[in-house]
Amino acid sequence: MNTRFLEQRNAVVTGATRGIGLAIAKALAEAGASVAICGRKQNDVDRATADLSSQSASRVIGKAVDVSNSGQVAEFFKFIDGSLGGLDVLVNNAGVGIFRTAADITLEEWHQVIDTNLSGVFYCCHEALPRLRERGGGYIINISSLAGKNPFAGGSAYNASKFGLNGFSEAMMLDHRYDDIRVSYIMPGSVDTEFGSQATGAGWKIAPEDISAVVLMLLRMPPRALVSRVEIRPSKPKK
Repeated sequence: MNTRFLEQRNAVVTGATRGIGLAIAKALAEAGASVAICGRKQNDVDRATADLSSQSASRVIGKAVDVSNSGQVAEFFKFIDGSLGGLDVLVNNAGVGIFRTAADITLEEWHQVIDTNLSGVFYCCHEALPRLRERGGGYIINISSLAGKNPFAGGSAYNASKFGLNGFSEAMMLDHRYDDIRVSYIMPGSVDTEFGSQATGAGWKIAPEDISAVVLMLLRMPPRALVSRVEIRPSKPKK
């Protein structure tokens, strides 16, 4: 098996300074892709870029971006144009989780979750789609959640954002499949990251590297085949 099957390809991963996004960016770089990453804080982006560059022979660049800001997203893709010269793969991973009841969540918190997890994905896809068309096709992978099909108490904003992301992903797949742009979304269960201020080290949870393995699996699929969504959960969840 060709382990560097993404050579001559350019990939973008949002929210890639830690956790799932960082694992995906590392896997893409190890597979030969040139990778552009973003995160909210420039010092975190610089650290992640340096770490990724030291661990692979691929080019890795980064920029501080708040994906909930459409202007910053547009500047990020112009940065990618100038630095990499094109785009083949977009992985929308950036996300936030604020977990309160519908009565308790503030307007600012609601907008932070929806604007990041849903509108931010739209902004990135809106920039990426014409660029992918120019390249003759490509792949968009959205990192969703099992919270996009299983509501839970305290998940008013987060559930809404992920249910919306799943619907958006499926509609976009139907819109652009004949442009040779494949769209998939991944729905993880509990992942061992610091997301939502959770502590790491829970051995029963999915590892970030498990999600990056799914991303590589999708990218290896032949053009005739499209996996529209993947559900992945801990094999032995905590009782």
